[in-house]
Amino acid sequence: MQTTVLTDRERTAVQAYLRLLHTVRAAFDVVDGPPDGRRPPVVPPTVLAEAERALAEAGLTGNEEEFFRLLQTCCPEH
Repeated sequence: MQTTVLTDRERTAVQAYLRLLHTVRAAFDVVDGPPDGRRPPVVPPTVLAEAERALAEAGLTGNEEEFFRLLQTCCPEH
């Protein structure tokens, strides 16, 4: 099995993505909401901006295939 060593920027991008993913999941998991169940998920703009900035700094903007390969390597459960 090949081991991939992430750069600091790649690691930061993966961590920011995971925070964004967990935030989105939490928004959808909220039990309380309108009775019709139609409530928009709330994702704080700062969480999204952090993920976008980290991807850009890692040189991964527009290269989702490479990013998700890195994610699968270090966090196969996601």
